[in-house]
Amino acid sequence: MPIRTITTAQSWIEGEALRQLELTAALPGMLFAVGLPDLHPGRGTPVGAAFLARDIVYPYLVGNDVGCGMGLWQTDLLRRKSKRDRWVDKLHGLERPWDGDGSALLAEAGVAPTGLDEALGTIGGGNHFAELQSVEDVLDSAAFALLGLEEDRLQLLVHSGSRGLGESVLRRHTDQRGADGLGPDEMGTYLGQHDHAVKWAVVNRALIARRFMECIGATGERKLDLTHNNVVRRPEGWLHRKGAAPSDQGPVVIPGSRGALSYLVLPRGDGEKNGWSLAHGAGRKYSRHDARERVKDKFRLEQLVQTELGSAVICEDRDLLYEEAPSAYKKIDAVVGDLVAAGVATVIATLKPIITYKVRS
Repeated sequence: MPIRTITTAQSWIEGEALRQLELTAALPGMLFAVGLPDLHPGRGTPVGAAFLARDIVYPYLVGNDVGCGMGLWQTDLLRRKSKRDRWVDKLHGLERPWDGDGSALLAEAGVAPTGLDEALGTIGGGNHFAELQSVEDVLDSAAFALLGLEEDRLQLLVHSGSRGLGESVLRRHTDQRGADGLGPDEMGTYLGQHDHAVKWAVVNRALIARRFMECIGATGERKLDLTHNNVVRRPEGWLHRKGAAPSDQGPVVIPGSRGALSYLVLPRGDGEKNGWSLAHGAGRKYSRHDARERVKDKFRLEQLVQTELGSAVICEDRDLLYEEAPSAYKKIDAVVGDLVAAGVATVIATLKPIITYKVRS
């Protein structure tokens, strides 16, 4: 099957990630596989990839965090009045259940309640975060203005998914079928559960943003919300995205590590050669285990809660702090540079972190 990688000759992609890409591309019904610049090994299938299949859906390719994605909110906070340390002191409790009416919030969005709604409004672990950002540089003022963004306003980027709900959706399938795909007569049940989890994840990100802003006395307006773990129907077939942002829904935010800039980009081209997808982040350079071993002997904990950019990191899980260290990730400027060189994106603006919230103890 055709395999494409959207990278330049100078870019490094781990051999295991390429091997996983090739194995996945060889699955029955697969039309093509695209590895994006943030491609890295996953649990059997690579992350940072898009796969197009004819008349078959593979739940295992979407994974257990169905609906994971990123939302961007423009807050009413002004950059010149930033109060980083005061806000850090006020930011607490985003890992605890929300004390509001989650059922009413879901109903308002037209999403059915589940038995897992206690997790609604919580960020989760791994590489998920809520990050307050300032606009660093605007390269395309027209596209920036079309989004209704303002340079002097602070932005809030939220990266999270469907929490335990997505895990339950995948588990229902794999307990019966393992990693097998689903044909036209079999995929209906999974797709219904999948679509529900995607909608739940959108509400989850919105509630995370609301809780974050309430902690620091802010309000905001959602400007973007894009899903990067899902399967969607296209005229060409079923497009599976695993850690791949859609390039057919307008501008995309591609975050770096917690110690790097994020890039707001505008998709270019017809989308076919890059699987109608873009990178969803910097992509891991080291596995979580390797990152812990490399980082813990080089940095004190105090060095990891403030970045070279002057931003603060709220992460009171020692292992997670090591695993998510900036050095565990590829360079975001190189990842975005690959997209630009391939003619599939241009940069609208860059965003600089002020506070990254991951977890309190």
